[in-house]
Amino acid sequence: MNYAEIKTYDVANGPGIRVSLFVSGCNHRCPGCFNEQAWDFNYGKPFTEQTIDEIIDTLSFGAYAGVTFLGGEPFEHVNQKGLLPLARKLKEVYPDKTIWCFTGFEFERDIMGKMYHEWPETKELLSYIDVLVDGPFIEKLKNPALVFRGSENQRLIKIPETMETGQVVLWEKKL
Repeated sequence: MNYAEIKTYDVANGPGIRVSLFVSGCNHRCPGCFNEQAWDFNYGKPFTEQTIDEIIDTLSFGAYAGVTFLGGEPFEHVNQKGLLPLARKLKEVYPDKTIWCFTGFEFERDIMGKMYHEWPETKELLSYIDVLVDGPFIEKLKNPALVFRGSENQRLIKIPETMETGQVVLWEKKL
C-alpha cells in the first residue's frame, strides 16, 4: 500500500485533533473529488512499519483524539490489508483514541453485503473503526455546511453500535 499524505493536527476529518492518513488508490473516481492525485495506487510513498511507528509516536501527545483513514479509498482490498497493522497497533497502544474512516463504498450494499463475507480483512478492520463515513462524494449533493462529510448522501455510522444492534446507528455531533 502507498499513502499520499499524513496530516498531523487535522481538525476537519473527525472530532478533536487527529492524525489523518490519506491512502493511495481509489477506483470510485468521483467527479469533484478533492484528492484526485490519490486515485493512483502507486502515488505517494510506501506505507511501512516505520510509517506506522511514526503515527504511533505522534499520537503519544495527549491532545490527539484519534486517527482518520481517507484517501484514496481505505476499503480497496489492498488498502484494507495495509491499514490492518496500523489499526491493530492503534487500538493496542491507545484503546481510547478513536478511528474514523471515510469510504466511497456504501455500508450495507458494498461493505456488509459483499466485502464482509469475501475478505477477512474487512471484518477485522471494521472491528477497530469507531465511525465510518460512507457513500461516494456526489458533487450535486455537495454541502459545505455538513459536519465531517462532503455530500448529503454520506452518513456517519457508529460501527460498534451498528454491529451490535444490526441496525445502522448514526453519529451526531454533540454541542
